[in-house]
Amino acid sequence: MDEFKLHNGHKYAVVIIDMETGHILWLAHGKKKATVYSFIEHVGLEWMDGVEAIACDMNSDFEEAFEHMCPHIQIVYDYFHIVKNFNEKVVAEVRKDEQKRLLAEGDTKAAESLKKSRYILTSSKQTLMRKDKEAEEGKVISKGSSLFSKEAVTRKSGYVERYEDLLSQNKLLFTLDLIKEKLSEAYRATDEVKMADMISEIMDACVSTGNKHLRWFKRLLDNHFEGIIAHATYTISAGKIEGINGKIKTIRRQGYGYADDDYFFLKLFDASRKEYVRNPKSNKIPQGL
Repeated sequence: MDEFKLHNGHKYAVVIIDMETGHILWLAHGKKKATVYSFIEHVGLEWMDGVEAIACDMNSDFEEAFEHMCPHIQIVYDYFHIVKNFNEKVVAEVRKDEQKRLLAEGDTKAAESLKKSRYILTSSKQTLMRKDKEAEEGKVISKGSSLFSKEAVTRKSGYVERYEDLLSQNKLLFTLDLIKEKLSEAYRATDEVKMADMISEIMDACVSTGNKHLRWFKRLLDNHFEGIIAHATYTISAGKIEGINGKIKTIRRQGYGYADDDYFFLKLFDASRKEYVRNPKSNKIPQGL
């Protein structure tokens, strides 16, 4: 379950999909409890008895509505949303604060090293290693053109080296990296007790830094603790619905927006049930036939 932007001006809609098939089950305006209640009323409590768990973002309205109507259902917060919050509201903010601190202390060289480093700090080491490998292989990321006098652009190297330099120069950034690694390890756990211990260790590490952004992240983990450790039992994620959201954006762009929401919703229902074909064959009849 997730929400998506329907129109400009803070107009949203909620989409609920089947985790196994990827089919859209429900679309409704808004992003409040009412959308959950309307879905449950539509399918019935007997149908909902067969649902064990739901993957969603950290919208408290969704959680409260399901707890009220279907207390047997376990809400699961997946790795994607936890790391997204960590990267956007902790890593990015700490980087900016550290840059300001270094400038105030007169360490302009260290402050300069943090410029344009957000991508490196929010990426996993595996991603950076892959990009360095692509650079070694001379991967072309933008083709050249003799017609328009444009040179080809190849992947640059040095991602891992810069990443390790940043961590070695800043203790707080090093701590952020450790927490990110611990989160990844925790989400590989298949036992709730073990995962609970690992998440508790992460919360203790956040508090020990004294950093306001990490203390905020500790509260986030604490407030959603049950739904986080439930991932050890229900290894589901919101990855499929994020893919659906991408398809929704594509369809909306292709139609240059839709004034009729009913028509738009019907197109989305239909698109979720069509089998995806990569590089479909052309319908053109070959010459000579």
